[in-house]
Amino acid sequence: MDIAQLIQTVALYALPVIFSITLHEAAHAYAARYFGDPTAWTLGRVTLNPMKHIDPMGTIVLPLVLYFATSGAFLFGYAKPVPVNFGRLRNPKRDMVWVALAGPGVNFLQALVWGVALCVLQGAGVTEPFLIKMCQGGVLVNVVMCVFNLFPIPPLDGGRILVGLLPLRQAVVVSRIEPWGFYIVMALVVTKVINTFWMLPLMGLSFDAIDLLLSPLRALLS
Repeated sequence: MDIAQLIQTVALYALPVIFSITLHEAAHAYAARYFGDPTAWTLGRVTLNPMKHIDPMGTIVLPLVLYFATSGAFLFGYAKPVPVNFGRLRNPKRDMVWVALAGPGVNFLQALVWGVALCVLQGAGVTEPFLIKMCQGGVLVNVVMCVFNLFPIPPLDGGRILVGLLPLRQAVVVSRIEPWGFYIVMALVVTKVINTFWMLPLMGLSFDAIDLLLSPLRALLS
């Protein structure tokens, strides 16, 4: 792996990734506090300080190892999970959905913000490749994080949303998957099942939605 290429990749994606992770986890923590559980608040997780959310192994070491080991073909990482005591939520089953949805929702909004920045730069005639690629990377990183976390297997956000939406009996069955959920997801990632049947279709829909939302701005700036 070319070390210069690695440095360039890290420089381009560092800011988008840090914002993506930080705001995702902070959104979970804020939503939990809003709906009645102050656990994350008391632990200082309702913050934009990335050091509170970064897991040294999952956020830094694992992605770098995978990047070198696969020549950039496969990346995976995770942040420090926000602790939520769902029993302390005012309406645990319903509010679980909103707490889980907060993270991916913020990622989609961030993708839209990076898209706005890209439109403004292009509309102003800015052609600096680094800035353009960083904005494009910001859209991509946040769409990936949004869509991946919505996959409906706990402990991913989509799994918690599914548990909150299902009738009680079915919700209990799905929630029992959680201790093995990480390994199931990793297996599906490695075998490219998630990529083929989940990530690519939903990412395509997300990009289409962002393009549609940005179309008035593009028309204004053209």
